[in-house]
Amino acid sequence: MSIDDVDLAQLAQSLRERAPAGEPRGYLRGKAALRDMVVRILGCSELEAEDLVETLESRGYLRFEGNPAERSQAFAPWDIDPHAEM
Repeated sequence: MSIDDVDLAQLAQSLRERAPAGEPRGYLRGKAALRDMVVRILGCSELEAEDLVETLESRGYLRFEGNPAERSQAFAPWDIDPHAEM
């Protein structure tokens, strides 16, 4: 599977539809939860899913709303925006 073959906006929409309200939370736990959702949605490997989550984050489809370096914000939610590049 190539990242170029995946419609990132559609994948972000699928993640948004599957994530419970206010979830995922926490930088590392949230990223792992997003990876696991991508595996279930696309049937890809965890490594491919990690690459896709990184790509979604770098292109603005996924944004962590806290600061993982600050303990008081480390459990903040992720924002999933399927319209990020539009």
